[in-house]
Amino acid sequence: MTHAAPTTAALLAISHGTSNPEGQRLVAQLADRVREVAAARGQEDLVRLGHVDVQQPDVPTSLAALPEELAAVVVPLLLSAGFHVNVDLREDTADLDRPVTVGGALGPDDRLVDLQLRRMQESGVDPVRDTLIFAAAGSSDSSAVRDCQDMAARLQTRLGHPVQDAYLSFAQPSVKTAVAQARETTQGRVVLISYLLAPGYFQNLLQRAGADLVTSSLLPQGSTQAPEELVEIILDRFAAGLSALSPASPAVR
Repeated sequence: MTHAAPTTAALLAISHGTSNPEGQRLVAQLADRVREVAAARGQEDLVRLGHVDVQQPDVPTSLAALPEELAAVVVPLLLSAGFHVNVDLREDTADLDRPVTVGGALGPDDRLVDLQLRRMQESGVDPVRDTLIFAAAGSSDSSAVRDCQDMAARLQTRLGHPVQDAYLSFAQPSVKTAVAQARETTQGRVVLISYLLAPGYFQNLLQRAGADLVTSSLLPQGSTQAPEELVEIILDRFAAGLSALSPASPAVR
């Protein structure tokens, strides 16, 4: 289907979705902050929040609610480009009566390393003495696992100390296995560094995995301000998506 080059587009931020009320609040707060920053930069109020699973509105409903034939850039509020990005979102945005593109996932990105370092500092992590495990949700998509390995390597480089990647589902080693192995090789604390966006089911699993310390998710419980790093990443993904729709289109900068 051929479309005219769009002069503007909606930013459709798509989260995984969660049944956790605090997780829902924090993701909505993030979307609100993206909307505020975009508006301050002269972008029309075209930021919308939807979900690929668990919550409503879902992706088709979110797209259908936009003004007719308005172009859209779907920005996944997902840390890695796994099955939801590579399959679900591609299917949900195919063959529509509007120009739509799916932007990149939030990670890998060095600004996420900055956030993890801040969460570590807030939790009192000692990178020199503690055994560090980079704990991600996991995916059946090997590209998502590679993204997580990339992020763990970036964190290790910044810290100058070993960081082991581990996963809550699908990929190996599992978080519980990594914690158990760390217990056999260290006398110090075993720390799980959360690579999760918000509180919810997976963050609760980390808390029960047997570590001495678990850092908070990137959107920490009780927060009243979305991290600027995440806001900037989302707007960068939108700008890249808008350029993909039409190289001549203006983008949020």
